[in-house]
Order: sequence, then C-alpha cells, then structure tokens
Amino acid sequence: MARHVIMGKGPVGSATAQLLAEQGHQVVVLSRSGGTSTGTIEHRAVDASDAEALTAAVGAAEVLYNAVNPPAYDRWTQDWPPIAAAVLRAAERSQALLVVMGSLYGYGRPRGPITASSPLAATDVKGRLKAGLWADALAAREAGRIRVTEARASDFVGPTVPAPQSHLMRQLETLRRGRRAWVIGDPDAAHSWSYLPDVAATLVRLGADPRAEGRAWLVPTAPPRSQRQALADVAREMGAPPARVSGIPWPVLRAIGAVQPQMRELVAIRHQWDQPFVMDSAETTDVLGLQPTPWDEVARATAAPAGQTPTTPPGTGTASAGTGRLKK
Repeated sequence: MARHVIMGKGPVGSATAQLLAEQGHQVVVLSRSGGTSTGTIEHRAVDASDAEALTAAVGAAEVLYNAVNPPAYDRWTQDWPPIAAAVLRAAERSQALLVVMGSLYGYGRPRGPITASSPLAATDVKGRLKAGLWADALAAREAGRIRVTEARASDFVGPTVPAPQSHLMRQLETLRRGRRAWVIGDPDAAHSWSYLPDVAATLVRLGADPRAEGRAWLVPTAPPRSQRQALADVAREMGAPPARVSGIPWPVLRAIGAVQPQMRELVAIRHQWDQPFVMDSAETTDVLGLQPTPWDEVARATAAPAGQTPTTPPGTGTASAGTGRLKK
C-alpha cells in the first residue's frame, strides 16, 4: 500500500496513524522525541522546523499529514512560522499531498454557523496567524509547488484526548467526584465538539479523495451541545451525580491572564465561548460521505473508564475511521 507520513504523535497524529495502519498502509510518524516502532507503525525523531531533515524523512510518501500543534499559545507567533515553512518545503520536494490539521481560529467571531467557506475574518493574533498560514499554503499551490487540503475541527472530545487539550475533557474528574464544574464563558451557549475518531477519519479521507484537494473541509460534527448539556450528558453516562456547572466570570479570567500568558491568550478568543460557536459540516457529509458519530455514542465513549472505551464498528457512526501536537 501507499506510504503515509504523519508529523506529530499527539492525539490526532496517533489516531490517524492507527487508522491508516488498519487500512494496510505503510505509516511513519515523525516527532521531536521519536518513539517505539511497531510492526505496523514506524516512529522517527525529527525536528519539524528543520526543512532538510523533514524532507529526508518524508521521502517518497504519497501523503504528508501535518498534525503538529505547538502547545504554548503565547509562543505560536514564534513556533508556527518556521514549522509551516519547513512543511511546505518538504511537501514541495517530495510531491506528497499535504493534509493539514486545521482549526476554527481563523474564522474569528462568528455571525452564525461556521462553514468551510465562511470568511477568515479573525482579529486576534492566533486567528490571524492561522489564516495567514493557510493563505501561504494556497499561494504555494497556486504557484504549482504543492497540493494541499485542510481539515478544520472544533474543540476535541473523546477518551484519548488529554485533559489539558480540551475544555470538556479537563472536567471529567470533577464530574466523577460530584463536584461543581467551573467552565469558561457562557455555560449555556451552543458549542460544537469534534470527536477525535471523526477527526482522524476526515484526515484519512482527505488524503485519499481527489475531490478534497485545494480547499478546506470541516470535520463532520454532531449537533452542538452547550458546556452544561455536554457535561450533563457525560456525567449521566458515568453514573455520576447530575453535573453542576458554572461559568468563571471574564473579569476573573482577565485578572489571571495578567500573570499567566496562556490564560491571557484564552481570553483573546473569548468569542468561542461567550456566544454560540457552531459548525455546519453538512457539506463534508454531502460531498465526501463522512458521517459524524452520534453525540450519545460520543458521550458514552468519553465517559468510559480508561481501558474500557466502547468501540464503534466501521460504518455505523464514526466518520469512518489528532489536535495533535508534535511532542517536544
């Protein structure tokens, strides 16, 4: 089968690698720290900002997936540009199709449901940066240098998503203990949650379907649930007491942000949490045939104890099977 190279071994990169391996492909995962190779997935240590090393590692790959995500919000403007430049160079030299794991940051404050073609109108630093990186990729494509497509997802949810990487997942232990969950923004604002297996399935489909090239696609995502609703659903699946959910006032978060750069960057994207933040991924379903996993299955899988995660048989809900960061 084809050679597929994945940059990043975080939740997205790992889930994508596993799905590709199950399909019988040759899979190579690149990360700064490397990893232990198995009979189906090879791990290599590579610095994602080193264009020469990255190009050599990509080799004759058919598809290159960028599942890198620098973890520190306040360092994105320093960390992302060299990585993005190296990735474009590797894609150009290898002639591999570049499949990017994107986000909704570039859209900024929405005025309704977000579609893939909604304007990239962000005014915050992170949003402008992500929109600019996509513009650079499209410019390279227009110049005939690369082929590229991008999957965009909302906040990740699922049993393999680490708590620090999801506003929903970090509340699970609180729910299990029957304690009050303190969330950012309006607990009752509608919000889209992207299930990790659906994210991986979308990346794999974009790498295989010629119709996907040259544009961005939204990961198939179940109808929105507010933070209060989503946490209540997960608590019920856990058999925990009914979820008690309150929002942390924005003045408190701004005060914390005065001394914590990460919180300051979170406040800068408050538009994702103080009003409805909803994806309309129907086009991905209509064109590419990918279905989102039903929310009740997502909640059930998310609530399951470690090692007891329910599985969804192929073709029964999951978009068919990571934010994945390049682990430092």
